[in-house]
Amino acid sequence: MAGNGGETTWCFSQVKGTLEDDVTEADLISCVEFNHDGELLATGDKGGRVVIFQRDPASKQCVPKKGEYNVYSTFQSHEPEFDYLKSLEIEEKINKIRWLKRKNQAHFLLSTNDKTIKLWKVSERDKRVTGYNTREEGGRPRDPARITQLRVPTVRPAELMVEASPRRIFANAHTYHINSISLNSDQETYLSADDLRINLWHLEITDQSFNIVDIKPANMEELTEVITAAEFHPTECNLFVYSSSKGTIRLCDMRAAALCDRHAKLFEEPEDPHARSFFSEIISSISDVKLSNSGRYMMSRDYLGLKVWDLRMETKPVETYPVHEYLRSKLCSLYENDCIFDKFECCWSGDDQRLMTGSYNGFFRVFERGVVGAAGAGGAGGRRGELTLEASREAAARPRQPLRARRVAATAKRKKDEISVDCLDFNKKILHTAWHPHESIIAVAATNNLFIFQDKF
Repeated sequence: MAGNGGETTWCFSQVKGTLEDDVTEADLISCVEFNHDGELLATGDKGGRVVIFQRDPASKQCVPKKGEYNVYSTFQSHEPEFDYLKSLEIEEKINKIRWLKRKNQAHFLLSTNDKTIKLWKVSERDKRVTGYNTREEGGRPRDPARITQLRVPTVRPAELMVEASPRRIFANAHTYHINSISLNSDQETYLSADDLRINLWHLEITDQSFNIVDIKPANMEELTEVITAAEFHPTECNLFVYSSSKGTIRLCDMRAAALCDRHAKLFEEPEDPHARSFFSEIISSISDVKLSNSGRYMMSRDYLGLKVWDLRMETKPVETYPVHEYLRSKLCSLYENDCIFDKFECCWSGDDQRLMTGSYNGFFRVFERGVVGAAGAGGAGGRRGELTLEASREAAARPRQPLRARRVAATAKRKKDEISVDCLDFNKKILHTAWHPHESIIAVAATNNLFIFQDKF
């Protein structure tokens, strides 16, 4: 359903997790990912756990449809480890989750912490075999002397069980912390990226990977940039992109060479010398890069905004969306409290016509592409086609009611419906978001809570 000016009207659907103020570090959500048909939604947290939610079948049948999900499976993906050679503790925090396309009744996903990637099989069991000849129903072996006749085992219905089992463990290939994993369109290989290298893996081979990008200099004192994100092209299995802390994105073609140190294209926006400051290099660092579902466009997120690039034009982005431009005057205090180093993710809608990313104070931004309007105050939600929404308890208390668009005043003078930039809570940050691949359903991670919103159909 469209609101004023053709904008989507969003409403609250669900919230997962407790709404208590006392939150443990291990419960903080660190990644969110829908599977390819949107029936499953996975989250990873800092405690190394993966929680999978399944779409409620009844919510799809009702009119209008509801985007409601129930807990499907919970399992411990990673445990804390210690690297004795380097005297380093390896956190169990889940950095990324990526779903494989479904090929049979089971589901498969990749999850990674800083060092180790695991391939998990998630399957259902609703039948059990009874009437074994060599063991009792409880599993104990039977005395061969008591076996007087052969029985034919039978399959009987049983209570549904969802099992998660690790099928592959890909380890010992990264010296630095893994920040990205991405499945190739061939569904046979995937890449993993850390600060200085990108490796190519085959899903069936755990003890060997190919290094396809290496930007580590011979002398580490000469290091000027690090890799921040990497992703395969959605349809061309030979192409992938990776972004850097210098604000550049490189497109590489694996057909050109085994080691893709020479990029095929370099996407970089020239810096305005008059706007340069002490913080310029920090805020230009790209925290996430996502290729559109069609494969024609690419979206990058830096600290203050979103940029959309056409893969056929390297010189400048075709679209620019300010996310929280009103924070430009607060960069000094954000540097002191380390918030300026926060890594915000971004995502595309299924039709590539809308973009979403997070901000502070529980706010997240949704942009309608191709909608042109006058700029609002500091890019704070005042342009037609741009929405600033809030994932909060207030929204959870008003189910199925349209979310109220929020506005931030960049100066001390503010209107009645605006919040002052000085009143923003920088501990309530929305770093991880996901968009359903086919419907207007979005998932927003807010500390230890997962908020699900949907279009008011």
